[in-house]
Amino acid sequence: MRLRASVYSRVSATVAVLGSLLVGFVSPAAEEWVQMFNGKNLDGWTPKIKGFDLGENFANTFRVENGAICVRYDGYTNFNDCFGHLFYKAPFSNYVIRVEYRFVGTQLAGGAGWALRNSGIMIHCQPPETMARKQDFPVSIEVQLLGGDGKNERPTCNLCSPGTHVVYEGKLWTPHCTNSKSRTFHGDEWVTAEVEVHGNGKIIHRVNGEQVLEYEKPQLDPGDGDASKLIKNGNVMLYGGYISLQSESHPVEFRKVEIRQLPE
Repeated sequence: MRLRASVYSRVSATVAVLGSLLVGFVSPAAEEWVQMFNGKNLDGWTPKIKGFDLGENFANTFRVENGAICVRYDGYTNFNDCFGHLFYKAPFSNYVIRVEYRFVGTQLAGGAGWALRNSGIMIHCQPPETMARKQDFPVSIEVQLLGGDGKNERPTCNLCSPGTHVVYEGKLWTPHCTNSKSRTFHGDEWVTAEVEVHGNGKIIHRVNGEQVLEYEKPQLDPGDGDASKLIKNGNVMLYGGYISLQSESHPVEFRKVEIRQLPE
């Protein structure tokens, strides 16, 4: 009888240990999408517009209309390089972010030609409070969102790198912008952009479910004035950061912004 109790005790202990190990493990399939935008207001989001203090939403640039985050310029007379970014409240490292977006209307006077039907999802952003008042863009990796001009090929979910570099096709990649292989989306149709982020590992761009770009090892550019201030002890590698949505002079709408964290 004592022998059976001893065996039972050892088995129970083993099950308990295994159970404790499994508690911390979550299958990727079990991870859930979390809505970053509630469809009603900008709770959880903070604007940073060039020339203005963090939190000052100049001319109501970022607003919610018809269940979408909208970038509008009806309070402007000229863009004047007032680049804006709407930051989510928390940083992330390993995740998938999915956004539905579309371009509408016409570009504001004073916007650059390259900014026509141009916006972005900025990932691995520096903390918004560390941005200079007149800084154009956060140090980040930009998933560039582009709409077609009605005539030319213009892929979306490209890579741009304000203050950063990546490793692409096996080598350090320093060009500011790199096109994806997506098709062009003319008009005002909704497009789904998805970015799979693995910290300092792979980053994958998808458009409507199709992979269009992949790179890895995001890192700070020591030659960039804004980025150099963020380098600590010579370590340039980026493992995470904040997420923001961009204002670059053309009206754009985001009707869904959701995230699924990865168990890494």
